[in-house]
Parts: sequence; structure tokens; C-alpha cells
Amino acid sequence: MRLSRRDALAALGTAGVLAGATAMAGREPPRADGDARVAPSSEREGSEEVDVEPPTVATLTAAAEVLYPSRVEGHREFVEAYALARTRGRDDYRDGVAEAAAALDAAARDWYDDSFAALSRETRDGLLRELGTVTADADPDGALSERLRYYVVDELLFAFYASPPGGRLVGIENPVGYPGGTESYRTAPPETSDDPGTDGGADGD
Repeated sequence: MRLSRRDALAALGTAGVLAGATAMAGREPPRADGDARVAPSSEREGSEEVDVEPPTVATLTAAAEVLYPSRVEGHREFVEAYALARTRGRDDYRDGVAEAAAALDAAARDWYDDSFAALSRETRDGLLRELGTVTADADPDGALSERLRYYVVDELLFAFYASPPGGRLVGIENPVGYPGGTESYRTAPPETSDDPGTDGGADGD
């Protein structure tokens, strides 16, 4: 199962983030070195669009690799496209996402002497659990566990299950905002061995 920018657009449609989202389809892909393009400040003056910074994208991508079923691929392309459009024109929200991601990365460096993205999948999963994200309430102004739940865990899980591939895993064959027509309702979702609730991710309890 490979996620794409098109899947991110479908998830954004479900979230009601349509304004400007379709422009994502024409954006340049990530560079070969894996870093998202960040426009110099001179290019961004007078523009409402500010790219999500590469460290934030890297941390969110690493979290998605833990939260999503193990057979999913294409995390970075999906997460970058979703996060950029989701935060477009929402400065406070973008700052909240960036601060939560930075706090998660700082915790990884304090506890494991490396960035969150550089840790193994198992260690990332353990760190998210140790930080209390499994049981925390989502609160953008709360404690660290609550902010991580709001800006990272819940947002990434919503993005995945609102996308066509994620929706199919839980029997939602035609997510809102994604074309499918009546045929999609007549076709049973494919069987899968992935249990989205027990795949070892931080939200698996």
C-alpha cells in the first residue's frame, strides 16, 4: 500500500481543506535528498504560503511510520502534502504543529541522544507511549502529551483514515471528497491482514 500526494488531497477534502489544496498537485516533489523545499524569506515576503520546515516534516513522517500499518509506504510524500495544505494560512496552527514536533524531537535527543526520525521504529513507538500520547486527551494548549496527541497523533491518524487507502482498511470505500460513485459502494473492501488497531503503533491500545 503506497500513499501519494493525491491521497493527501483526498484526505484534505474530507477535512474540508479545499481552498488551495488542489494547487498541491502541481507543486514540485521533494528533492532527491529527502528535504522539503523551503522558500527563502525573500521569496515568502508578501505571500500567505509558508512551507512546513523540513525538520517538522521529518518528525511527522517518522511518527506516521509508527502510527500507520507496517505495510504502508510513501509516508513522506503523503505527510508533506497533507501538512503543507493543512497549515496553509493558519499561522497559529502551523506554529503549534512545529512546536509539538520540535518538542518530540527534543525528547528523543534527551532520552536517546538522537533525533526522533533517526530512532528505530520500535524506539519511536516506545517514546510516544512513554510520553503518554496513547491515553492523553487532545488539547492544543495542554501538557506535552496532550499537544502531541492533538497536533501529531490525531492529525496523522485522521489524514490516513480519511484517505482512500486508509479508508479501505476500515471499510470506508468512498471517503467524502473522493470520487468513487455507486460502484464503490457495491464493491466489498479487500481483505487485509493489517489490524489498524493492533499494528504496534502508539495508538494501538
